[in-house]
Amino acid sequence: MELISWNIQWGRGTDGRVDLTRTVSTLHTIADADVLCLQEITRGYADLRGEPGQDQVAELAALLPGYRILYAPGVDRYAADGSPRQFGNLIATRLPVCEVFRRTLPWPADPSVPSMPRVALEATVQAGDRRLRVICTHLEYYSPHQRAAQADALRAWHREACAHASQPGLREPHPGPFTPEARPASAVLCGDFNSAPDDIAYLRMLAPYDDNHETGIIGWQDAWMHAHPGKPHAPTCALYDKEQWPQAPFACDFVFLTEDLLPCVQYCEVDGETRASDHQPVYLSLADE
Repeated sequence: MELISWNIQWGRGTDGRVDLTRTVSTLHTIADADVLCLQEITRGYADLRGEPGQDQVAELAALLPGYRILYAPGVDRYAADGSPRQFGNLIATRLPVCEVFRRTLPWPADPSVPSMPRVALEATVQAGDRRLRVICTHLEYYSPHQRAAQADALRAWHREACAHASQPGLREPHPGPFTPEARPASAVLCGDFNSAPDDIAYLRMLAPYDDNHETGIIGWQDAWMHAHPGKPHAPTCALYDKEQWPQAPFACDFVFLTEDLLPCVQYCEVDGETRASDHQPVYLSLADE
């Protein structure tokens, strides 16, 4: 499975221009990916910098023939004229999709900073002989308190999935929505965590589960650190857009994966060249078992 995770900043490059065709061309240059996990996709926020189109979900669907498009807005509002105002995450995949979850992340009050609702979009896909969950998310930027709560929620949902995998539910006698899909414990979790490696959200994601031996929980690992042992993270932000990011370049976009997938990692790289967003894409390649 080839996967790219990228905060595309609604297609706005460091030149200030919004161009989703350029975004997709950049993605195809990196890899012929089976799964694209994109953050900051908008519908209706045409007043954002660079003036994106009215429906970027439809635009990306047209630019990515052969991909199934899944979208989950964290911000889901309506303008005065009734048109949607949405901002969130998108998964585009050519792999068979078995099940989809759209999970609203916690948003505890923090009146000291700006913030917005956030979401995690999860798709169970069939990658060769393996069924696994792919989760695309984007955590809060300004509030460490909210980021920590969101990381805890991601960990709790993973615990729940592992429990479903090890203790599948019963089914009704007749087919229907009570007929369960197989829930895999194996997963890839990626996105913009707005969290440097020393931040609370990153550290909580990698913390061991105290009860992992009792319930079959498979812990999270950082794919980039596994592929580059002993090296500091390659920066994914503040390389080129010094207007928004005057600080030194740093890493805040990560691909986590369950420990059972570590032997499958062939590559995990950051594209440090593109200027098609204020973030850099992260590319993961997983081999078959």
